[in-house]
Amino acid sequence: MTTLALVPNVALAPRTTLGVGGPAQFFAEVTTKAALLEALLLVKERELELTVLGGGSNVVVSDRGVPGLVLRVALAGLKFEPVADGFVEVTASAGENWDRFVAECVARGLAGVECLSGIPGDCGGTPIQNVGAYGQEVADSIVRVDTIDRHTGVSQTVDRETCDFRYRYSRFKAEWRDVRIVTAVTFKLRAGGAPSLRYGELTQRFGDRAPSLAETRAAVLELRRAKSMVLDADDENTRSAGSFFTNPIVSEAQAEEVEQRARARGLAAQLKMPRFPSSEGIKLAAGWLIENAGFAKGASFGRVGLSTRHALALVNRGGASALDVLNAALTIKRGVLEAFGVKLVPEPEWLGFGDDELAELRAR
Repeated sequence: MTTLALVPNVALAPRTTLGVGGPAQFFAEVTTKAALLEALLLVKERELELTVLGGGSNVVVSDRGVPGLVLRVALAGLKFEPVADGFVEVTASAGENWDRFVAECVARGLAGVECLSGIPGDCGGTPIQNVGAYGQEVADSIVRVDTIDRHTGVSQTVDRETCDFRYRYSRFKAEWRDVRIVTAVTFKLRAGGAPSLRYGELTQRFGDRAPSLAETRAAVLELRRAKSMVLDADDENTRSAGSFFTNPIVSEAQAEEVEQRARARGLAAQLKMPRFPSSEGIKLAAGWLIENAGFAKGASFGRVGLSTRHALALVNRGGASALDVLNAALTIKRGVLEAFGVKLVPEPEWLGFGDDELAELRAR
């Protein structure tokens, strides 16, 4: 006998940071593994589609809403366990707020996630796209991820190597997408360790001085706030899904072609094109490409616009629909492709959309 209530016709827009989209056909929130297993049983018995929702910070919900059951996994709890060589393993349940988790780790003097301060969402979502910012990625410190198979209900722990972490990628976005539900993530952090200062804006801020973890966190929050990349009800740019496109990774030859196109557009004398070596090729700055393709910060696409402070964020200016967001994203993608020959790829998850609706936007 199941006791979990599936609530019909629940608005999803208020449960996302972008604030667009229609309702869930059914909605439920689970706070225990037992309730999660009960939900999976209900999905199987009623032959419902299942969509897992975390903190809602990296999603676009279709105007039609989402069919089947939208399941909010709100498992809570933190566990700190010292291990060898001055490290501490910290296990965060999937529903723990990410920034509160980072703040707690910094307060305890645990290094490894301090540059990821201010990122909205839940801990369970971080391994899915290998969340990263200011020179750090969660893959740097994750040691294992606890999961439940959504079809069988069987629990399984996968180690870091098995997750195949890459830039904004893991197997949770690929073959595990409709198979595994993250229930907890374990990080290995250094007790009393120094902060990671690999990002230009941070190294410039502190110069030769070695900052504390708390100072590093404060600096990251200040930088993010200046770019409207923290949740703030008083900020006109706050209704967004964060960075909307990933920084494209191209070959050396492709990077040279982009430079040539920039020169042809008269940009070479004005701006140095950012390019960064990575293990997968040359990483270009999507924000630079967007701005220099003719889309300035604050550009308007009707009820959707670019953030006035960050060209990578699409903002709901009020009353926007999911279709408005999709059309704005397509306009930007087409403009960058025409200007520089580079195909931008969106970061957010698209809930309730058909593959045909997203084919052009997802094309690589």
